[in-house]
Amino acid sequence: KGKCPEDGWDESTVELFLHELAIMDSNNFLGNCGVGEREGRVVSGLVARRHYRLIHGIGRSGDISAVQPKAAGSSLLNKLTNSVVLDIIKLAGVRTVANCFVVPMATGMSLTLCFLTLRHKRPKAKYIIWPRIDQKSCFKSMITAGFEPVVIENALEGDELRTDLEAVEAKIKALGAENILCVHSTTSCFAPRVPDRLEELAVICANYGIPHIVNNAYGVQSSKCMHLIQQGARVGRIDAFVQSLDKNFMVPVGGAIIAGFNESFIQEISKMYPGRASASPSLDVLITLLSLGTSGYKKLLKERKEMFCYLSSELKKLADSHNERLLDTPHNPISLAMSLKNLDENNDAAVTQLGSMLFTRQVSGARVVPCGSVQTVNNYTFKGFMSHANDYPCAYLNAASAIGIKKQDVDVFLKRLDKCLKTFRKEAKQEKSINEISDSNAATEQLED
Repeated sequence: KGKCPEDGWDESTVELFLHELAIMDSNNFLGNCGVGEREGRVVSGLVARRHYRLIHGIGRSGDISAVQPKAAGSSLLNKLTNSVVLDIIKLAGVRTVANCFVVPMATGMSLTLCFLTLRHKRPKAKYIIWPRIDQKSCFKSMITAGFEPVVIENALEGDELRTDLEAVEAKIKALGAENILCVHSTTSCFAPRVPDRLEELAVICANYGIPHIVNNAYGVQSSKCMHLIQQGARVGRIDAFVQSLDKNFMVPVGGAIIAGFNESFIQEISKMYPGRASASPSLDVLITLLSLGTSGYKKLLKERKEMFCYLSSELKKLADSHNERLLDTPHNPISLAMSLKNLDENNDAAVTQLGSMLFTRQVSGARVVPCGSVQTVNNYTFKGFMSHANDYPCAYLNAASAIGIKKQDVDVFLKRLDKCLKTFRKEAKQEKSINEISDSNAATEQLED
């Protein structure tokens, strides 16, 4: 049926299935005689076993989704993977998605492929409207495709950074809809930035006849992000949405899923990919989903949501104990931010030093964001880089509850963060005491004089 099984398969069943696919490829035929330049020859037995002897990759020179006659097994693997992944996307909340395919590139290059496909539909267009998110790969994806990003600064609402819809529409009118390739929006992001107002953006795109590409990098794991995509497509226009394999399905980096609501447009994108492609990302995600089954993946989604609530409540307690606060970002379902005002006021370098301390204590993924940092990316200068705004009111620390996180991860992180913050407080007290003694000595000397 081309759907993910409800109950996961055991390892031996998955391996038997992969071996059955592999013996359908010509390089594994007994007595095969290859006289071409690409015959699936592999010198290392270790490499062959690592790929389950599925050596031919996927697609043909003109279409990544095409069937390769001498690689029936690899072609079947490709078709099944795309079908199973489509089933999971529907299960995760985008129920009307029409088509998708796994591409052996990470999210940034996959977005570039979408933009290059749109180029043929809108030859006059040279701009991409992009509500700002401080992440280099999605910015570079537009530059690499040869377009000029038009950065729309976010609007500060309470602690949250949200889409400035008026600025988006004003920029469309100023540039002219025919000169705009698409709107490039984002769902999953680091707090205090929250997912873009997808429904409103989708309506604007529909009204002006402008394509809409969504960067849904790690949004499959969030029912809220997937709901936004579903609603955006229902009320307006979303042409394609792109998500990472490693972030959503816990496989090695190197693959993404391009999905959309118009089957023919997604096929156009797949045909734009030049040449054949590695089957590794497809193989990894198919093995993972067959092993988990829909029940296993649902369980992971449920656990992630529970851990988000736990991380939120415990990080709030920790923030309060250090006279800081958990920033109020209710529209972000994955990432949290805790202010570092006291740290920033006492010592300019303390915020970045905290990041180093956490990293050396084996805390990965937590980001510390100082105020006022400047970064130039492809000749475009971002003020307040990493904070998604020119002048965010305070320095802060990010932590995320992503798929696969465990209670132990949260507890160890909070314990180590608490210890680091106490170290800074202790140092600040000592420095204050030394300053007070120095001031007292100076006052005594003045009196004596």
